[in-house]
Amino acid sequence: MKHLHIGGYGPGIVTVGGAGDEVLTRIAAPSFLAAHPSLPVLYAVGELARGWLTAFEAGDKLAPLDERPSEGDSPCHVAVDPEGRLLAAANYGDGTAVLYRLDSRGAFEGEPIVLRHQGSGPDPDRQQGPHAHQAVFHDGLLHVSDLGTDEIRRYRHDGTALEPITLPPGTGPRHFAFAGSRLYVAGELDGSLTLIDGERRTTVPASRREGPNGPSHLQLDGDLVYVANRGPDTISVLRAADLSPVAEVPSGGRWPRHFAIHGDRMYVANQRSGTVTAFTLDDGVPSPAGPTYEVESPACVLIM
Repeated sequence: MKHLHIGGYGPGIVTVGGAGDEVLTRIAAPSFLAAHPSLPVLYAVGELARGWLTAFEAGDKLAPLDERPSEGDSPCHVAVDPEGRLLAAANYGDGTAVLYRLDSRGAFEGEPIVLRHQGSGPDPDRQQGPHAHQAVFHDGLLHVSDLGTDEIRRYRHDGTALEPITLPPGTGPRHFAFAGSRLYVAGELDGSLTLIDGERRTTVPASRREGPNGPSHLQLDGDLVYVANRGPDTISVLRAADLSPVAEVPSGGRWPRHFAIHGDRMYVANQRSGTVTAFTLDDGVPSPAGPTYEVESPACVLIM
């Protein structure tokens, strides 16, 4: 393992080194982290009503490099494009997304492009307005999941809005991932996992356990797709080709908010139990391996 960086709603970012030593970088509400694709730079959101984005030079410790406003309320996700020239963040509170250009050091450059949106969904408690939840660069476009409007919004890099990808009312799309032309979407509100492949759509329950489920993060790895399930407190493993089930295992804690895969290891941030649990992947199925890190309210795991 390189360095394990853990963000959340505690006092800051916890960095775990290869020897197991832990360093705390104090920053408010760093609920999501992202890495620059070619530079040792880490980006963190500050999930506050007046949201912030902070860039750090990453190593055994994090050194502040630059910071800018997220131009919205409660940023909950940040991403960098594969070329390392653009950064996008999703503001959950008011549904805006923001695009920044990055310079050769990975610092913010120029004025941001603010992407505003309107709309609502059928759930009066969760979909009274737009709620941007994730930003993903793919195939030359920026895609933003909107839990409030049941859409994957699409933009050119100059901020021009394109026709969105729509999900059934009440889906509440949260996190999503691409594999070529295939799109996988976790529905937080209806507990679903959907595969969109051209005109064909396949939707299955993200968890096969009984009871309510609010899927959080999903990730593709090889021919498998992994989904974290809050409520059942499990990790589901499914075949990427057709969403057929492979396994569903306990997440090692309560309320799995996020996970990261590095080689044959998986690290799961269990928000409500205050733990990050390590697993090995045996034929793709997570198996508890230790160690377990005690971290206040972890919400994101980044390995870099």
